[in-house]
Amino acid sequence: MLSFESDYIEGAHPLILQKLVETNMEQMSGYGLDPYCASAKEKIKRAAACPEGDVYFFSGGTQTNALIIDTMLRPFEGVVAAATGHVALHEGGAIEMTGHKVLTLPGYDGKLSAEEVRTYLAGFYADGNHEHMVFPGMVYISHPTENGTIYKKQELADLYAVCRAYDIPLFIDGARLGYGLMSDESDMTLADVAANCDIFYIGGTKVGALCGEAVVFTNHKDEGGRIHHGVPLHFTTLIKQHGALMAKGRLLGIQFDVLFTDDLYFKISRHAIDMAGKLRDLFRRKGYPFLMESPTNQQFVILENEEMARLSAHVAFCFWENVDPTHTGVRFAASWATTEENIAKLETLLVDHN
Repeated sequence: MLSFESDYIEGAHPLILQKLVETNMEQMSGYGLDPYCASAKEKIKRAAACPEGDVYFFSGGTQTNALIIDTMLRPFEGVVAAATGHVALHEGGAIEMTGHKVLTLPGYDGKLSAEEVRTYLAGFYADGNHEHMVFPGMVYISHPTENGTIYKKQELADLYAVCRAYDIPLFIDGARLGYGLMSDESDMTLADVAANCDIFYIGGTKVGALCGEAVVFTNHKDEGGRIHHGVPLHFTTLIKQHGALMAKGRLLGIQFDVLFTDDLYFKISRHAIDMAGKLRDLFRRKGYPFLMESPTNQQFVILENEEMARLSAHVAFCFWENVDPTHTGVRFAASWATTEENIAKLETLLVDHN
């Protein structure tokens, strides 16, 4: 059985497993107060050109999104996101469970535009009844988006400028950040991401780790020299209250320490992009229509339902949406571990539609 179902179907990169075994019997302090967490944090800050930043490790994306949004917002505030955004569609109501509303706006190819956000914020405060409404207290985006698209550097800078003008933080979900940065269409580095938001995270779960996300508070300062939307007060206590403070924090620190040694995170992300390109080329050669174009590791194609049923007996992929009564949009995902051999095996299962 082949699988292109997602980018976290394998375990972890062998170098991570090797390091976990090597360090297994070392005695270390808990809760992330160990030398490997400290080393990983410094490596991440250097890679992001963000020396004043603060880095925290969490076990997964949903936990991270819910924790950051809840602790950064006040009780009467909600989070602005694209209608197709992950927190709006695929978090099972995790954000709403914290007591905060997801305020959705139309997206373009899965992205929020600066103008859409500016118009929404201006309209909110121009409404004479806005004191009776949920205040927009944060803007959330993911990079790449749920549609596998990416923000250009200028798009992100423009969006951050709007957030700064309205004094609300910009939070970037980077569960697949490596795949976005290493895309052929990307014009951003990790440092560019850090320079144009208040909080972002570097996904490990989908990019080579067993589990884990590294949250970075960029700690940008305003004109008065004060930190603009930095780490919430007593953040460690808040993490504990959310059940997100891992006693054996070393497990996360070691993984990110390995990922950010010798550019491993970026190298394996680039491999996934290369494999996704081969998937894209394969489907095009075979004449399959695409549901939408993606320059990252997720490829969205349209299958006839009969063919989808036949393929499902041999290869795993992800349902995306119903196109019409006889066709379905599905997702094939490449990852840091995808092999050319498996793509070649997939080719033998596909029908030539030319």
